[in-house]
Amino acid sequence: MQHSVLLVYVLAALAALAPFAIDTYLPAFHVMADSLQADPLSIQQSLTFYLLPYAVMTLCHGAVSDAVGRITTIKWGLGIFVLASIGCAFAPNVETLWLFRALQGMSGGAGNTVARAMVRDLFDGPQAQRVMATMQMLFGIAPAIAPILGGVLLGIHWQAIFIFLALYAAITLWAATRYLPETVPAEKRVRFSVKNIAQTYGKMLGNRQFLILTACVGLNFSAFFIYVLASPVFLVEHLHLTSQQFGFLFVPTVAGMMTGSWLARHTAGKFSPARTIRWAFGWMVMVASMNVAIQATYAGEAVWWMAILPIALFNVGMATVVPILSIAALDFYPKSRGTAASAQAFMQMVCSTLSSAVIVPLVWHSTLSMSVAMLGMTLVSALLMLMIHRRFKYS
Repeated sequence: MQHSVLLVYVLAALAALAPFAIDTYLPAFHVMADSLQADPLSIQQSLTFYLLPYAVMTLCHGAVSDAVGRITTIKWGLGIFVLASIGCAFAPNVETLWLFRALQGMSGGAGNTVARAMVRDLFDGPQAQRVMATMQMLFGIAPAIAPILGGVLLGIHWQAIFIFLALYAAITLWAATRYLPETVPAEKRVRFSVKNIAQTYGKMLGNRQFLILTACVGLNFSAFFIYVLASPVFLVEHLHLTSQQFGFLFVPTVAGMMTGSWLARHTAGKFSPARTIRWAFGWMVMVASMNVAIQATYAGEAVWWMAILPIALFNVGMATVVPILSIAALDFYPKSRGTAASAQAFMQMVCSTLSSAVIVPLVWHSTLSMSVAMLGMTLVSALLMLMIHRRFKYS
């Protein structure tokens, strides 16, 4: 039992590297812009330079782990991430920052992708759902801690934020190699080749249920992630908070995420996945609609909690349904779970990258436009789920 708990903590630490890499430096945007003599948009685009390579490389991380093993993939990925983080810390200009953020993105997805696959390697049925939910609950703490920690480290220097990321990745790498078992022995490995990867992804592209389940996870997450990516503008300009008050957004929203993860864990085996899915999607649509109504009525007048509470409530439904959808998608390909986990992570990061590069700059001018974007993504996700609901494998 104690060993299983330790495994979950290490897996959660691997998965949490991505939100730490994204959220920790958000409070430093304005300071970094002055230090690197760049405009705020150039610093904001460093998110895109991280997210796009992250999304592309997740297509490879899982296939690599199916071929060479989970632990070897973690070693290479986190090792490169450590070096890239040090490069970010000592970047002399924004162009160099973009380069090392891209290297962080290329390597940072290894931990998250492998952690997803290992959950399903090690656990079955309701237990897999409980472990995935527990991992997600622990992983959900990162977005709350990261910007607060970033604000504290900013008191030292913005470079301290990237030194922290290097140390976090190094410690997590040590823990993974020491405590995690290799779950893909040599006899079960799939030969790595472009042809094999293309054939596997070709099958996935032809699997309508797999694609919809994966897309729903990405869309639901991105509906919330709009606010994370736009937080420097959302919090500072619209809600008139300071960089040290970023926790006003992240603590409530992550509390909602952790509540949803707790619900997913404690309903596993008690309620059917299909029933939980119906409840979660209904809840998300209701809350997102309520958010639009609030922002339309009180635009420019609402106190900060009126803008943030709906996001926290939305995350309850989002986090409740994510473990079920993720496991259901992985179960379509039991012999290539690493590749299936890559496809999941890729879809999630494609949605996040599009949000960062296209949607966020279009909607961050007002809280109303941001709430409309959240509702739009939620409705698309709900409609997709309705398309396969009757044929959903757990219904």
